[in-house]
Amino acid sequence: MNTSAPVTAPLVAPDKRRKAMLIVVFCTFIGAAAQVFIKAGANHLANTGFAGAIVGILTNPRLFCGYALYGVFTVLLVYALREAELSILYPIIALTYVWVAILSVIVFHEAMNAMKVVGIVTIVGGVAILGRGRKR
Repeated sequence: MNTSAPVTAPLVAPDKRRKAMLIVVFCTFIGAAAQVFIKAGANHLANTGFAGAIVGILTNPRLFCGYALYGVFTVLLVYALREAELSILYPIIALTYVWVAILSVIVFHEAMNAMKVVGIVTIVGGVAILGRGRKR
């Protein structure tokens, strides 16, 4: 006979959930900045294959900074995930795509077309819908 109870998520205080959500939103900015640094660093790498890319990560300040920011992102995300539901926090990370698209236009002068705008609106709308659907 199985006497174990089903696994349920513990109740999370609203203030802890709010703090965790803010941390994850901050993580989206860190993740976007990391992507910009990685792209900028990759633009200055010699085409030396996989081994050259590894050496580049360690010797190229922009690449190193980008991957270091990913480390900060990971630590903050782990902390936030301890404080709130994964199903609410993880979709917020999709906002990173929004910031990357915007920063790509500003920093790298990439084109913003109608399809990218539709994608951004879809992501923001989806995150908003998921946020409104959380348990109160």
